[in-house]
Amino acid sequence: MNAPSEDIKDMLLDDSSINLTFASNLFIGREPATPDNIVTIFDSYAGFPDLTMEGNTVSPYERFSLQIRVRNRNYLNGWNLTNEIYLLLHGRAHETWNGAIYEVISCTCPMHYDWDDNKRARFIINLNLQRKDSGES
Repeated sequence: MNAPSEDIKDMLLDDSSINLTFASNLFIGREPATPDNIVTIFDSYAGFPDLTMEGNTVSPYERFSLQIRVRNRNYLNGWNLTNEIYLLLHGRAHETWNGAIYEVISCTCPMHYDWDDNKRARFIINLNLQRKDSGES
């Protein structure tokens, strides 16, 4: 299976209303200095996998956390895009992406994170994901 960030990228690209293009204004793992207005997805720590009641057998479900950071020269535009991404992802369930079944995606509400050194507003959403292998390659 892919890194969860790859699947979330594909979910965002699947919705043309938010006008994202990978490696142009949508990135994974590294926030480039330019352009000003971008979205970056970061894989982050989610904890240990669940164990089943049999003791040392690992559950088929994986739990991951991601952070999506939106940077924009205009505060209101950045806030609106962050909210659109939140509405697109929060509550999605029982979807298959790139060989992984996403049982549930939950997101924190958008929040203003900071202003970077170039006076661009940055907003974040934290995601918690539960997924399992679909068994298809």
